[in-house]
Amino acid sequence: MPKDQSTEDLPESVQNVLPKHAQEIYKAAHNNAMDQYKDPKKRRGDASLEETAHKVAWAAVKQEYEKDDKTGKWREISGK
Repeated sequence: MPKDQSTEDLPESVQNVLPKHAQEIYKAAHNNAMDQYKDPKKRRGDASLEETAHKVAWAAVKQEYEKDDKTGKWREISGK
């Protein structure tokens, strides 16, 4: 995913499952990770920059959203 693009440029697998606000969180975290982990020495194992950025982005989303086990839809975590 190219850096500094709109949420419409997110992978379909992200667009199709996350609410708009969660997509914005994903995008921001992904962009930050692309900068932070440019140096392969900062990444775990032999993960690519893109793989690392996606992991960081999903972790950021999971700080504020959770997947409903019954519906499979992502929702904001209550009390946040």
